[in-house]
Amino acid sequence: MIPTIHQPLWMRGLYAAYVALFFAFLALPLVVVSVFAFNDSLFPSLPWQGFTFAWFFGTESPKIGVFQERGILRAVGTSLFVAVFVAALSVFVGTTNAFLFNRYRFPFQGALYILMLLPLVIPGIVLGISILVFSSTIANSLWDGFEIDVQALRPGLLLVILGQFSFIATIATLVIAARLKKFDRTLEDAALNLGASRLTAVRTITIPYLAPALVGAALVAFLMSFENFNTTLMLVGSDAPLTIAMFDRLKQGSTPVLNAVSLLLMIGSSLLALVMISFQRRS
Repeated sequence: MIPTIHQPLWMRGLYAAYVALFFAFLALPLVVVSVFAFNDSLFPSLPWQGFTFAWFFGTESPKIGVFQERGILRAVGTSLFVAVFVAALSVFVGTTNAFLFNRYRFPFQGALYILMLLPLVIPGIVLGISILVFSSTIANSLWDGFEIDVQALRPGLLLVILGQFSFIATIATLVIAARLKKFDRTLEDAALNLGASRLTAVRTITIPYLAPALVGAALVAFLMSFENFNTTLMLVGSDAPLTIAMFDRLKQGSTPVLNAVSLLLMIGSSLLALVMISFQRRS
């Protein structure tokens, strides 16, 4: 609805109701999950049995809190490990890709750019299966031909990192490239005229200008890696990240512990988003 165009009262009311229902549809499942994380019941469902923090801090069975669940805590650590590596690799490669596609012209540049975007339109589970088949084929060929067993090519954390990196790096590239396009290159030329080298000009002028995009890309990459499920499911080994651990736990039956984990993830994601917004406003 365009505010400058006069609309009948009933149409404005209908539009307001649509917006309210839309946001309720988005928020209601999150609210329900959050509320049942404090329900003093063995099952995350009605009726309400009372308020408790046992699903966060409980130490006695059957109400063992999330902070006492070694399996969940180990999975959180694994997810953090993977997310940090994926974010670092994505920002580094995304920055180099942004300079490559914005600063240089070379044959087949358009085709290479489209190839870079392909992982965004390929379903995550297909991407995971493709990487698994490719790596397993190489690993089996090395074993059959030379009896060399390369464990890094088997399902495990390395493949999880590479699988997530394969599409998250594209998103980081787009975020960083969008800001790089707005950069005034005459600032670099001025630094070069004053005696700075090309590398020094980029390091002291361009990179600080890109700082908000770099931080934003890192946080987006971190969050996307942390919550990724489809690609990770195909590539995971014995060390399961949090999403896979929650899925395995859910197959055994839902408990309020999963609600508590979900609430903590929502709070953590919101805090990271606020940090990114605050940093970009200061910049």
